[in-house]
Amino acid sequence: MDKSIKSEVSFSSTLFTPFLPDEAQVNPGCYGAELAYWLAQQLAQRGIYTSYPQQEDWGWFIEYITEEGDEYLLGCSNQSGTEHSWHLFLQPQAKGLFGRNKAPLALARPLLTGIQRVLDECQQITDIQWHD
Repeated sequence: MDKSIKSEVSFSSTLFTPFLPDEAQVNPGCYGAELAYWLAQQLAQRGIYTSYPQQEDWGWFIEYITEEGDEYLLGCSNQSGTEHSWHLFLQPQAKGLFGRNKAPLALARPLLTGIQRVLDECQQITDIQWHD
């Protein structure tokens, strides 16, 4: 994995506070639908296309596929126990058996650059911190 590319980001915002009660969530206290839908729309407006959001036990994700067919999962979730702290993380998906031949992070640079721009341009998002 290319360590020079930061593939996780955390930030704060009230913009993605869930509007449905915990009983309607995939798991109580696990949020991210509002963030995933907003992010997919913001990226699409910049010509970066993803899948529609899908749910998972820990939150939500969108998929990104490069023109070469490399696949990435972008996780969108709240920080545990919070409704205003968020976490995005990129996971390259395997092309072969047993999790081998994962796509290099370098091929997802357009997506990561798009995410950085979207977050930086939104005044309702603060405390942006990128991680390896």
